[in-house]
Amino acid sequence: MIATTPISQIQLHPGSRITIPGVSWAKFEQILEQMGERRNTRIAYNYSTLEIMAPLPEHERCKVLLADMVKAILRIQKRPWEPLGSTTFKRQGIAGVEPDECFYIQNYQAVIGKERIDLTVDPPPDLAIESDVTSTTEINAYIALGVPELWVYRANHLAIHLLRDSQYVESLNSLIFPNLPLCDMVPQVIQRAKLIGTSQALAEFEALILQSVL
Repeated sequence: MIATTPISQIQLHPGSRITIPGVSWAKFEQILEQMGERRNTRIAYNYSTLEIMAPLPEHERCKVLLADMVKAILRIQKRPWEPLGSTTFKRQGIAGVEPDECFYIQNYQAVIGKERIDLTVDPPPDLAIESDVTSTTEINAYIALGVPELWVYRANHLAIHLLRDSQYVESLNSLIFPNLPLCDMVPQVIQRAKLIGTSQALAEFEALILQSVL
């Protein structure tokens, strides 16, 4: 007799991931339901390929800091936003992904008060953030969902990906924050946080942003 473990019950070590080809959309939906929302893994699905990832502990700290930086900029620039964290976004039959963090900025009004996002009627998030190695499956899922701007932070480097003609093009500048040299600033803040603490590093970052709007 061959013992099998349901995909939803697979235990991954922090920092590891598995890729499973040939997963139907119905099976993907079933796995999501079985896994539930309270779990320490993340998923990405694109055209029948499923990935399940277990982030490292430092990944959590980094993603929170990245989100705090985005909120600081928006607050100082007096721009409204709606944060949806690691909401599961799906395009029926094609793709599904859970960003580390995401924000509705230009389209914030479209999701105010909503507990579920339906991409057949709702827009995708304006900005998604990944603070770990992002796979081809994840990247393609974001493309399929139509997320216009994706940040990927890894190895002390921020890559800004802008959606152009159904592909991501790496850019030195953000469309959402075009006047800020974020590819330089973000790694510096994250490194400072390791030296002086998160709150102090964020305070320094906010002071720099304030100077830019004066």
